[in-house]
Amino acid sequence: MRFCLPVRPHRSLTCPALYTANAGKVEAQHILASAPTDRNLCHFQALGCRTTHSNQEVLQNCLLVFFATKPHVLPAVLAEVAPLVTAEHILVSVAAAVSLNTLEELLPPMARVLRVSPNLPCMVQEGAVVMARGRHAGSSEAKLLQALLEACGQCEEVPEALVDIHTGLSGSGVAYVCAFSEALAEGAIKMGMPGGLAHRLAAQTLLGTAKMLQQNGQHPAQLRTDVCTPGGTTIYGLHALERGGLRAAAMSAVEAATCRARELSGK
Repeated sequence: MRFCLPVRPHRSLTCPALYTANAGKVEAQHILASAPTDRNLCHFQALGCRTTHSNQEVLQNCLLVFFATKPHVLPAVLAEVAPLVTAEHILVSVAAAVSLNTLEELLPPMARVLRVSPNLPCMVQEGAVVMARGRHAGSSEAKLLQALLEACGQCEEVPEALVDIHTGLSGSGVAYVCAFSEALAEGAIKMGMPGGLAHRLAAQTLLGTAKMLQQNGQHPAQLRTDVCTPGGTTIYGLHALERGGLRAAAMSAVEAATCRARELSGK
């Protein structure tokens, strides 16, 4: 099955089609990408993907179509290609804050539509991705898309109501983790460690901990307990974090970002 990305990629490096090519999941010659100018197509061209400036050409040649546009651009794109949409097409929106209901209203009846929300670590194939399907998309379409998106990292199918929460957790969460990594390193710098070394060790600590949580399937509380020894260094550090309100601040950050995502979605 050939598939494509039509029109004005928003941060084109977050496009799932690009990741599948990078990961060897789909051969580059089977990807057709469209944008108004070559500036947004250079990443695809570098991989050997076919490119065009015609969105209609994309619909005429591909059955699986990714719409990775800015939200305000998407309605015009859908209006342009809607006359060419058939029951054979699988249409996937990566546009933030555009609901499945809105997508289906802008497309022909019975259009098979899915919505995908990736995050920035997809660039290194370690992303957290959720997908939700519209009324006419079945399990076979969902399984096909999930298999492709595994090239981006971990992909979970969820009800659409959870997409905005995913934005608050995994989308915005990248910034929270960076802030925490920076704070860890600065603590070490304060105590006398060279800055470059401190930042490298902080990043590696986060990476290693995340892998342990994924591979062992442990609850974070269990791993935290395993690190603590009575009267040791870790419990003293955890006490300092509790005094600083780290847990409450992290929960509030996810809540605030989720509420803002819902505002932007018009919910």
